[in-house]
Amino acid sequence: MSQNNEPLRVGGQAIIEGVMMRSPNSMAIVCRKPTGEIVLKEDRWVSLAQRLKFLRWPFFRGTMVLIEAMWNGVSALSFSAQTFSAGEVELEAQKKEEAGEQVDPAEEEKPLTKFAISMTILFSLAFAIALFVVLPHAATIGVGWLVGYELTVDMVLFHAVDGVIKILIFLAYIWAISFMPDIKRVFQYHGAEHKTIFAFDDGKELTLENVRPYKTFHPRCGTSFIVVVILSSILLFSLAFPFMPKFPELHPVLKHLVYILIKLPMLIPIAGVSYELIRLAGKYQRNPLLRLAVLPGLWTQRITTKPPTNEMLEIAILSLKKCLWREKALQDGHQAESSETSYENFDAAVAELGRPEDFFVGGSCDVQ
Repeated sequence: MSQNNEPLRVGGQAIIEGVMMRSPNSMAIVCRKPTGEIVLKEDRWVSLAQRLKFLRWPFFRGTMVLIEAMWNGVSALSFSAQTFSAGEVELEAQKKEEAGEQVDPAEEEKPLTKFAISMTILFSLAFAIALFVVLPHAATIGVGWLVGYELTVDMVLFHAVDGVIKILIFLAYIWAISFMPDIKRVFQYHGAEHKTIFAFDDGKELTLENVRPYKTFHPRCGTSFIVVVILSSILLFSLAFPFMPKFPELHPVLKHLVYILIKLPMLIPIAGVSYELIRLAGKYQRNPLLRLAVLPGLWTQRITTKPPTNEMLEIAILSLKKCLWREKALQDGHQAESSETSYENFDAAVAELGRPEDFFVGGSCDVQ
């Protein structure tokens, strides 16, 4: 439990050969290099909601969480990519040394700048908008043209077809990339993240033996969130667009571009509603209606999560333990310093963090 006796909220994300975990006051990134060495980076986390109180309100917090998750995710992915790349250089140097070859000093890895991270986020947003907003909208018009029946934005059928196309594109995209070896490993780390959070949900001590039996499908997963957003958009667009201006003076192409631009800010309330639904589904997992609402997302996780290895579980456990380490330190009145440390193996990393009783051993949580 947190200092105010409310459930401690934690969440995570799979990255390249690692897992990022975040608690209310901490973000930890743990990666394993090709050499087997474990790299742990942890720092104090301060949410926008701590500075702007209204962002804690229901339906506002969903948008905030989405933006923060994107920023943290890109930062964690950048760190993991640099760590893995540096590890490959070290591994190649080790192989040359073992073969008796001369090794050139490895070039120093330069971290990505905030500008580079910002541009990456902007590019990702543009790609997502093109793939999941512009393309389905245009494809829906094309479907109407193919069947000889004009579909207009003031029709429920238009948004139902649009939503189905969005889901098909999303499923096709994640299914296609799941065959890439590197992405398959990321999906395994995704499964490790979920298993670890499930164990924390149940108040278990975070050990391999306790974490391993849990399933990889989690109702509060970001995959479920995306599916719920798509389904919620069908309802909201169907209700709102019949009252939109018709723009009869505009060319049809330009008119639909305007409608696409109108859809973008409407994703903010859609994200807010979807987030609240995901929170409720996580809190009341036995409620049949809420289980039904997130069921499509759980089905989708059969693609985006894979059974992890023990080594992957170790990374997820260590990442969450480090977050809990800071939470415990803050509760005890200590201001812990940020850190970036390397360890030879999992046991060495856990031994340095402290004894099991030095951590929160579990409690209700909320994946963000």
